[in-house]
Amino acid sequence: MTAPSLGPSPTPSPALATPERLASFEGRPVGPPTLGPDAVNQPMIRHWVEAMGDENPVYVDEDAARGAGFSGVVAPATMLQAWVMRGYRASMEAERLRAQGPPEGPIDAYEELFSLLDHDGFTSVVATDCQQSYARPVVPGDRLAVTSVIETVSAMKRTALGDGHFVTTRMDYTDQHGAEVATMRFRILRFRPRAPAAAEAAAEAAAEAAATEAAATEAAATEGRRPLRPRPAITQDNAFFFEGARQGRLLIQRCRSCGVLRHPPRPACPECRSLECDSVESSGRGAVFSFVVVHHPQVPSFEYPLPVAVIELEEGTRLVADLVGVAPSDVHIGMAVVADMVTLDDELTLPMFRPAPRSGGA
Repeated sequence: MTAPSLGPSPTPSPALATPERLASFEGRPVGPPTLGPDAVNQPMIRHWVEAMGDENPVYVDEDAARGAGFSGVVAPATMLQAWVMRGYRASMEAERLRAQGPPEGPIDAYEELFSLLDHDGFTSVVATDCQQSYARPVVPGDRLAVTSVIETVSAMKRTALGDGHFVTTRMDYTDQHGAEVATMRFRILRFRPRAPAAAEAAAEAAAEAAATEAAATEAAATEGRRPLRPRPAITQDNAFFFEGARQGRLLIQRCRSCGVLRHPPRPACPECRSLECDSVESSGRGAVFSFVVVHHPQVPSFEYPLPVAVIELEEGTRLVADLVGVAPSDVHIGMAVVADMVTLDDELTLPMFRPAPRSGGA
């Protein structure tokens, strides 16, 4: 008996998120500028720092702020978005309109971009990082406005979650005079979920790692010692760095084609695009290029206040590391430092930096 014909196989829908189409979104604004509903004010700052447990006096005390070099009280940097957020009522109205279906008429760049990505199966989303830079501190009396632009849409990337595209939005904050205050870059990954079996295996591996770390933390707390530091994500690109640290050597990745040093390690040279690389051992000598002193939020694995610096090595490249053997108040830009390989536990050794001995003595 001849099987009945089922007709031709259906033709899959053509991909809409082509590289050219995605690149066309770069530089497009995301809606009109948004004006903060209220000026920056001391009561909101006070509520924020109390909720966050941040006791830095420059946010609430005029004398302390002036003593730190400011003209008066400043707002915490972490509040930047809070000054332009829509209120609860506006959020509920937006949810109501979204539930009614797609809006009539033109849609904004975000909606158009995400529709293309959804069509091609990139339906899941995760926030990956946020970067802020300030032209000046935010102070009471400022009335902030923000303008958002889609800055970049990456080519398709393969990640542990699945294949996807990174979308970076740049938000430019200005004051009531139109002067620049800050810039924020917010990056998300829109990805195609992995096959169920692979996703399940990845979830099991993540759960097992989390359980192991939780057990170690609990054991440390029981024994009255500090829990283990979070484990670094070791890949084929950076494994040499951590192995070198374990051996007491500070290794820097080097392009074998053009000789340029780079850190953090990555697959390709940013200068000549070569995929060939090796490493060189740094002397460990350098200087503080920039630094912060972390107070909040506090993680049990670390001691606070925690000075963290960008170190410019004498070989010309930079890396981020903890500073040890120095009071946070004594850290300054340009301070000469030297690497100290610190063994944190049986599995992890990291380069940290301490003040370099003065010439002629320790």
